[in-house]
Amino acid sequence: MDTKLTLKLDGEIIAKAKSYAKMKNTSLSKLIESYLDQLVEPKSHRHITPLVKSLSGVIDLPSDFKARNEYKKHVLKKYSK
Repeated sequence: MDTKLTLKLDGEIIAKAKSYAKMKNTSLSKLIESYLDQLVEPKSHRHITPLVKSLSGVIDLPSDFKARNEYKKHVLKKYSK
């Protein structure tokens, strides 16, 4: 349920936040809601979005796959030319 909230904030901060929200293709309300949610919701209780659920299991990796090692190999290959 959405509820209206009135805040008093510095005008310059509001203008910058609106600009940032526009760059991220979201509303200032959603931006603030997301920030407040991160503050008050323990990480272990956060819900998984439908998009993330749909991507889960898309890639099959070997059971011994080490992402950190693979990334290290990638960086070494990329920058050792």
